[in-house]
Amino acid sequence: MGSIQCLAIVGCLAAAFSTLHASEPDLAALEAKVKSVAQQNLPATVALLSEDTNSSGSGVLVSADGLILTAAHVVQGAKEMFVVFPDGEQITGKVLGANYSKDIAMVKATGKGPFPFVKLGESKPLQAGDWLVALGHSTGFDATRTPPVRFGRVISEGPGNFLTTDCTLIGGDSGGPLFDLDGKLVGIHSSIGKDRENNNHAGIDGFKDDWDRMLDGKSWGALTLNPFANPEMPVLGIAMGMRPEQKGVMVDGVVDGSPAAMAGLKVGDMIVALDGSAINDGGELLQMLAKREAGDSVKLDVLRDDITFSTTAKLMRRNEIFESP
Repeated sequence: MGSIQCLAIVGCLAAAFSTLHASEPDLAALEAKVKSVAQQNLPATVALLSEDTNSSGSGVLVSADGLILTAAHVVQGAKEMFVVFPDGEQITGKVLGANYSKDIAMVKATGKGPFPFVKLGESKPLQAGDWLVALGHSTGFDATRTPPVRFGRVISEGPGNFLTTDCTLIGGDSGGPLFDLDGKLVGIHSSIGKDRENNNHAGIDGFKDDWDRMLDGKSWGALTLNPFANPEMPVLGIAMGMRPEQKGVMVDGVVDGSPAAMAGLKVGDMIVALDGSAINDGGELLQMLAKREAGDSVKLDVLRDDITFSTTAKLMRRNEIFESP
């Protein structure tokens, strides 16, 4: 692949770093890290184009033999994609599998390698305030420049395997990579906020969970604008009610065979805490569950007949409970 001739760093790093109240040498070290991450990973950041669907986006190579990670909505409806490298070289890629519920997908480059590729990191350990570097072919491939480099922070976790950052993104960035300051891939750009500075990214750990299925060409799930309606959202399997005079979530119904049923919950119970954190209402319970995964065990504190007791529930996916197989 051709060499990267320049870096287009969007925004002023000095202004961003000023929030850290760091000394001048510290700021210089951080700026050097960002440049290092960009130089190291730009060659593997590709544009993806489909003639069949007229869709476009970005992706990133994660193996020398041409495996590309991207967003599911970028490849939806396509069997092949054009893969364009930052130096303008173009090859074809075969769409493999996708989990649309997580907005993650794989493409396999069909050209002759070895290809430049990035190293995988972890997304679950990321916390609000952590600094990250975003790459992507903003507005599509542009032969006059390399992919712009964006720098920002984690704003929040979830829901599900998603994380939110304030890295500035625009159209064409979808499917592009998100890196930590060690240069490791921690996420793929999913949805762009209206202000372009409140964006969702699919965590790399979600890819790892579904890796083999996607590699085998399997596609499943459904794209949804409401993350709490995601088929893979972890749930207890209850109908939620409320008592205005009391904090907590009242159990209005229990689905047979659900985690709640197996944990012994009954209609009329009040769930007052999850893993030791107090719950004020149903919205808080949903937010807490969204940051877990199906298969996780959670401790529930339950009020029944003025007596509080604890029980454990193993979460299940929404589609395991509320949709027929």
